[in-house]
Amino acid sequence: MIKELVHDPIMLAKKSELANAEDLPAAQDLLDTLQANKEHCVGMAANMIGVFKRIIVFDNNGEYMTMFNPVIIRKTGEYTTEESCLSLLGGPRQTTRFKTIKVQYQNERLQTRCRTFSGLAAQIIQHEVDHLDGILI
Repeated sequence: MIKELVHDPIMLAKKSELANAEDLPAAQDLLDTLQANKEHCVGMAANMIGVFKRIIVFDNNGEYMTMFNPVIIRKTGEYTTEESCLSLLGGPRQTTRFKTIKVQYQNERLQTRCRTFSGLAAQIIQHEVDHLDGILI
C-alpha cells in the first residue's frame, strides 16, 4: 500500500529499531511507495513512511532490492557529492559518500547476506542507511 511521506525532521532524526518477520508488510508498503515515487526517488528508508524499523528499498540498476537490518561493514573511495531527499524540503545538500561499500543485510526471507556495491547503488544505500541512523543530509 502506498503510504504518505514523513517530512518532519524531528521524526526523521529518530533512530530505527531492528526489523523482523513481523515487518514484512511494512517492507512491501515501502516498496509500493518507492515505486509510486520512482520519477523523483531511487531509494527509501522505512522511517520515511513512519515505520521506525531498519528496512530500505532501492533501485539497483533497474531492479528493486529490499534490505532488512543493513550494516555497512566496509567503505572505500571517499568523495563529496550533492544529494536531494524526497522527505526533506529544499534543494540538494552536500555530503560525503564512498564509491564502494560492503553491506551485511537480511533479504526478504531474513537470510543474512553480504554484498559489495559500487557507484550509484552504493550512494543510495549510504543515504538510506543514514536515514535509519537518524542522520539527515
